[in-house]
Amino acid sequence: MFQVLNAYLFQHRSISIPGLGTIYLDVLPANVDVAERTMLPPVYQFRFDKYFDQPDKEFFSYLANQRNMLDFEAIKWYNEFSFNLRNQIRAEEAVNWEGVGVLKKDGSGNILFESASAPAFAMSPVPAMRVVHQDAQHTLVVGDRERTSGEMNELLQEDTGRRKVAWWVIAIILAVIGLAFAGWHFYTHGWSTGNLLKF
Repeated sequence: MFQVLNAYLFQHRSISIPGLGTIYLDVLPANVDVAERTMLPPVYQFRFDKYFDQPDKEFFSYLANQRNMLDFEAIKWYNEFSFNLRNQIRAEEAVNWEGVGVLKKDGSGNILFESASAPAFAMSPVPAMRVVHQDAQHTLVVGDRERTSGEMNELLQEDTGRRKVAWWVIAIILAVIGLAFAGWHFYTHGWSTGNLLKF
C-alpha cells in the first residue's frame, strides 16, 4: 500500500491523510561547491503539517486507478486506512511509513513526524570541473546581423586600437601647432619679456 502512496507523494509532492495531516516533499535544488569542485545533488526532505488533512479529488481518482476500483470505493478504502493509521498512533505505536518517515504520538498527545534520512533515489555528488574553450566560436546577433564571436573580437580590438592612435595623433598635431604659433609669435615680435605678456 505504501508504494502506491509514495508514488503519488513523489509525483505531487504532498499527500493528505484525513484526521492526521499532510506530508510534504520539499526539494532543495542542486548546487555547486566551488571549493570542493563538485556538483551537489538536489536534497529531498519530508515535512509534516497537522493542520491540513483534506485529500484532493485527483488523489482519489489516482488511487482508484492504481487499485482497480471505483472512485467511491477508493474514498471508502482510504478513509478506513487513515482511521486504522490514527488508531495505531493513538495506541502509542509508531507507524513506519516506508521511505518517508515515522509517525508517532508524544507524551502530550501531539502527532510527531520523524523524516527518513534520505529517499531511496537520493544521488551522490559528482566532480565538476570548469572548462573554458579559448577558441570556441559561436554566433551572436548584433543589431540585425549575425556575426561570430571571433569577428566581434576582431572588430572590438580594431576599435580600441583606432581610438588610442587617434587620440595620440590629435595630441601631437595640437602640440606641433602650438609650438609653431609660439615660434612665429616670437619671431615676429622678438624675444623680450614684454612680448611674453602680449602672448
